[in-house]
Amino acid sequence: MKRNYPVGIQNFEKIRSGNYCYIDKTELIYKLVKSGQYYFLSRPRRFGKSLLISTLEAYFQGKKELFEGLAMETLETEWTEYPILHLDLNAQKYDTPESLYSILNDALCAWEAMYETRPSETTLSLRFQGVIQRAAEKWGRNVVILIDEYDKPMLQAIGNEALLTDYRNTLKAFYGVMKSCDRYIKFALLTGVTKFSKVSVFSDLNNLMDISMSNRFANLCGITEEELYSNFQEDIIELGRQNKLTEEETKAALKEMYDGYHFTEESEDIYNPFSLLNTFAEMRFGSYWFETGTPTFLVELLKHSRYDLHRLTEEMASADSLGGIDTMHTNPVPILYQSGYLTIKGYDREFQVYYLGFPNKEVEEGFTKFLLPRYAHLETGNPSFEIMSFVKDVRQGDADAFLRRLQSFFADSPYELARDLELHYQNVLFIVFKLLGFYTQAEYHTASGRIDMVVKTDKYIYVMEFKLDGTAEEALQQINDKQYALPFASDSRKLFKVGVNFSKEIRGIEGWLIED
Repeated sequence: MKRNYPVGIQNFEKIRSGNYCYIDKTELIYKLVKSGQYYFLSRPRRFGKSLLISTLEAYFQGKKELFEGLAMETLETEWTEYPILHLDLNAQKYDTPESLYSILNDALCAWEAMYETRPSETTLSLRFQGVIQRAAEKWGRNVVILIDEYDKPMLQAIGNEALLTDYRNTLKAFYGVMKSCDRYIKFALLTGVTKFSKVSVFSDLNNLMDISMSNRFANLCGITEEELYSNFQEDIIELGRQNKLTEEETKAALKEMYDGYHFTEESEDIYNPFSLLNTFAEMRFGSYWFETGTPTFLVELLKHSRYDLHRLTEEMASADSLGGIDTMHTNPVPILYQSGYLTIKGYDREFQVYYLGFPNKEVEEGFTKFLLPRYAHLETGNPSFEIMSFVKDVRQGDADAFLRRLQSFFADSPYELARDLELHYQNVLFIVFKLLGFYTQAEYHTASGRIDMVVKTDKYIYVMEFKLDGTAEEALQQINDKQYALPFASDSRKLFKVGVNFSKEIRGIEGWLIED
């Protein structure tokens, strides 16, 4: 009987009672509950945060039967039921001050129906405080507070400073109640994508333990390689059979596409759970996680901050900067990391600096393809078609054709990008040759405003030099003078030397020369 994959299902009870596969995280959850009281966890969207909240809710409801066969069954002996206040901010559109008030008011009204209210409780924070106190007194046990996607209102308000300030002030007061109600609280967990730092939302709630970059809980969400192989062995074999791959080839493809997340410097590789489950459900590889959310806002941040896209493959950041996003308009790196588009690739202990990069091919190719029409002019408006045509020209040895296509990418450059033309042409070239690199071997190097590139196919090698406000002749001369083609002298493939000149005046490629 084929297993059910819980794609989009975030309710623990539904998964356990509906014959859905479940990766047992309950040993870590038990450790979480027993080793602390107040937690914050940041993870990218669709990474299992809501399922974690739902699992904790079932645990604190004392639903022992749902944990049969899981690690928690033998670890927990008491199975005590506690009053639970579960707030889910995920399923709401936040575009006015009233929209946040409405969902908080709705939750409070439901809780007040169980635990009553007082006339003096006239604000959201006073009502929340009253509910916590009365719930604990009515049950004779302290309260469990679970808040899912605490930051959703603020994320949707980014770009609208007045609304963002309104939401920040409302939530700061609302969440801050938990500190003043400490004696009534058994356990609290807030989850989200981002960390609005201590100077804003969390300034009053400074007793939260942030476990987002904790080695102890790095695997709390997501799927490790060990979990993948032990829980999905038959699925891997069937996926390979349907895609004409061996078992080892299938494992390698899964790793290339969906693995590579690290949330601490020492954590093992973590696979994207949403993409894995979709792949097994459909029995085909696809960009499942990337296609569920478009990073339009992130691209606008990259443009606004004049970010050099080449840095995406070799970015560095301190632990402090990765913990918050309050400087995102000048430094978009933390929110790229927290959103899951970049991940930790290495760590320098001496300088306490993280090296960042794309986690896997799904994110790298999807994000780069998404960037193309936002930086370059596409005549068809279809990045997939443009890249396919570009790749075919390169593979066929038609240098003039792919240079004409490259020239068209710079037509009608937006003024806000063209005013810094050197950075703009470097960014467009990075995008184009990064995408080209998924189908060929493409190498590009930047140094002091100069870019040179090498592209290899099975039949051709292109050695390219780019100039800004020089001439194509000068670019070609540099290839010859500095013997850029020398490493390929004994290669049997046909070699093209390509000199290209960019002009600030025409805001694009002015001309090129090809020598073979």
